[in-house]
Amino acid sequence: MLNALFGELSAVASHRGWPRAPVNAGTWRGIGEALREGKLDLLGEWGDAAAVHCALFEPATRKLQIATHEAGSGAAPSLAVFHPPALRLERAIADLFAIEMVGLPDRRPWLDHGRWPEPAPLAQQRAAATPAATGATPPARAIERPPYRFLPAEGPGLHQIPVGPVHAGIIEPGHFRFTASGETVVRLEERLGYTHKGIERLMAGQDLEPASRIAARLSGDSTVACSWAFVQAVEGALDFRPPPRAVWLRGVMAELERIANHLGDIGAICNDAAFAILHAECGILREAALRTCARAFGHRLMMDRIVPGGVAADLTHDGEEAIRALCGRLSSEFPELIELYDNTASLQDRTAGTGVVSPALAAAFAAPGFVGRASGRAFDARVSLPYAPYDTAPVEMVVRQEGDVDARVWVRILEVERSISWLRTALTALPSGPVRLPSPATPATS
Repeated sequence: MLNALFGELSAVASHRGWPRAPVNAGTWRGIGEALREGKLDLLGEWGDAAAVHCALFEPATRKLQIATHEAGSGAAPSLAVFHPPALRLERAIADLFAIEMVGLPDRRPWLDHGRWPEPAPLAQQRAAATPAATGATPPARAIERPPYRFLPAEGPGLHQIPVGPVHAGIIEPGHFRFTASGETVVRLEERLGYTHKGIERLMAGQDLEPASRIAARLSGDSTVACSWAFVQAVEGALDFRPPPRAVWLRGVMAELERIANHLGDIGAICNDAAFAILHAECGILREAALRTCARAFGHRLMMDRIVPGGVAADLTHDGEEAIRALCGRLSSEFPELIELYDNTASLQDRTAGTGVVSPALAAAFAAPGFVGRASGRAFDARVSLPYAPYDTAPVEMVVRQEGDVDARVWVRILEVERSISWLRTALTALPSGPVRLPSPATPATS
């Protein structure tokens, strides 16, 4: 399908990483129809100055393609009219760039709650990229929006249960509007974006070092993932390759982060099901993983360890031994916790058959991560679109079919085991050499 849509088009020569091609309205429509028919997966859709972009993945060939449709006039055709999973992405584009997504079925704001200092905060980028003849002007200051209109649900005996956006715990704010009939939830609608950080505008004009520090703080427990994604984009744009040892150390950090997060999630799920002992035991092992990270890389979360050009510090012999010891401890203690989880009837009553995401729904929405893999979607970026070091040291993908909470727990469990195995292999295969090279200097306005 990608060849049929893009075979005759010219890719942007200066675009690195994945091929990108400008398309016309006809090809954009063809993309929408291919998404609707399930021939392509939509990995993302975003705005940028005078254009709208989308990232497409073809499962049959494992190829990725980026398509660009111009929006210099302030409008671009909607993909959501063909493919509902694009709805929120296009509502965000409209909020941020003031680009009209023509045909968008749902025009309600998504990120803009009417409290921003100015509406469409990235529209000035679009105005700057638009010829003066179009008459583009900076947007006016924000005005209070009317109350958000939730989608209706009608029927006898229905009642609404609003939850949030303020919650009792430490989770980020979100409003959840349940419409229920007794214990049956007939509609759940989410209202998010309360703490939209404006990262894209904050990063504009930054030098690489402060920008990488911003990326490292997007999500504390995923600082490695965010930092690695950022530096890969930077290094790709600059056509710059970090040293091999640094690439392998990035993989080591990522698998340690995966282990810590999976352990925390497994324990939290058990705690939600009123089984506190597993929460505590998983917390102990997660703490051991975080202490190992601090010993190996100088920071419990490994924040600011991945930087443009490589990594901030090398892994010492003491750090290697700490990681090996953690792998040994997890291999010894984690199986007992798995057995306890699997043999506790009260837990299985709450996880098996609960929160089912069907394989068809996961495929239609291109559900990422462990959610998709627990519902039969065989997609793991380390395997499906392998990047170094996973291109030479592959991991075994974990896929389940049940799509329930139990399946998502098991994906996490098995991925912890796969990460332990990968770490042992990586520590043996670590190449020698430098861990950071000076990245090419770039002007702050680039």
